[in-house]
Amino acid sequence: MYQGIGIVVLIVMVFGGFAFTGGALGPVMEAIPHELLIIGGAAIGATITGNSLHELKGIGAGLGKVFKGPKHNKQDHVDAIVLSTKLMKILRSDGPVALESHVTDPKTSTIFAEFPRILGNKALVSLICDTLTLIVVSSGTLEVHAVEDVMDHAMKTHFHEESEAQHALQGLSDALPALGIVAAVLGVVKTMGSIDKPPTILGAMIGSALVGTFMGILLAYGIVAPLAGRLKQVLDQDEMIFQAVKQVIVASLHGWPQPLVVESARSGLGHAFRPGLSELLDALRGR
Repeated sequence: MYQGIGIVVLIVMVFGGFAFTGGALGPVMEAIPHELLIIGGAAIGATITGNSLHELKGIGAGLGKVFKGPKHNKQDHVDAIVLSTKLMKILRSDGPVALESHVTDPKTSTIFAEFPRILGNKALVSLICDTLTLIVVSSGTLEVHAVEDVMDHAMKTHFHEESEAQHALQGLSDALPALGIVAAVLGVVKTMGSIDKPPTILGAMIGSALVGTFMGILLAYGIVAPLAGRLKQVLDQDEMIFQAVKQVIVASLHGWPQPLVVESARSGLGHAFRPGLSELLDALRGR
């Protein structure tokens, strides 16, 4: 919602400020469609050229994330920590065999069934189940740092793919000012072909050409770059729940007491998603 409000404020303040200081909006509005056709068409063509179909779909999904915000709320982070802690408790108290049925088929697991929103995050469930399956098949003999390295690698791969849309938007933002210059140069070429026209007509044509430079810069730094920055914020916030789960598993394998395990996971969350320690401990007790 805030992104839409921000774009509206940007447009109103830029064009309203121009009109308020005595600028004539008519010529600018007349030129904008033609300049946008060149700039927008070139931007779309460059984006298609530089990405596969998978990345192009990812850009659309990324823009959706910008306006929807982070995928998980505070309660989801509580649930992820509680779920991971319960699974590690089974491993510690009952052994790998007791844990096997939960991690090999999480859809039929009574523990996973308590957290349907977490179960809906396939990447997060895969991280949990794949890691714990490795521990199960190795009968708990894996070194802790090896488990941590495997989890780090899996998360790095996942979020590298997730960030492709953000990189594409940032690249588009970097290119838009230059594409605006392309539109402006074409406008100047058109003007030079009408050099015999009266000064008033030439002035209008030069002004129209300069609108191309203006639109390229405005789109780049006023809209696309902020959208790319917001997408990075959302992706960073979505990664926190993965880091919390990883911390529960690694700390539990180190043999830390449960309150310390929970606190180590909780303390790594951003303030917007960080529950209180008492809240987490109560959730583990089923209150």
